[in-house]
Amino acid sequence: MSNEKIKLFLVDDDAVFLKSLEIEFLHHADFIIETFATGELCIESLSHSPDVIILDYHLDGINKNAMNGMQTLGKIKLYNPDIPVVMLSSQDKIDVAINCMHHRAFDYVVKSETAFVRLQKIITTIFRYKKMEKELKWYMSKM
Repeated sequence: MSNEKIKLFLVDDDAVFLKSLEIEFLHHADFIIETFATGELCIESLSHSPDVIILDYHLDGINKNAMNGMQTLGKIKLYNPDIPVVMLSSQDKIDVAINCMHHRAFDYVVKSETAFVRLQKIITTIFRYKKMEKELKWYMSKM
């Protein structure tokens, strides 16, 4: 994975936040980025094999009947339980974060001025973990 670009899906119904997040990631690292305004559009594109998905918790700003972030998370995990999903929300509530983690989100980030830095660190952690997992499998196969 070290020579390959990381494919990142950004899913948020707030167009301004979504664009600023995309610009930040493109400016600070070499990612392939696909952006989606709804969970439905994200789900339709899962065949593009994202490495990480950053997903808004609410997702009802464009269409009140759209899937919310938790429903989208569930469908992503049904499609492929190994795709790391980081939930984003403007809610700074521990019960919301716990609920996300209970539904197998990799992490939960509150939308703030430090959200991008936190997301960068989380993505680094995800790939460090994947590398360790790969090395462990290789080591176990040699035993």
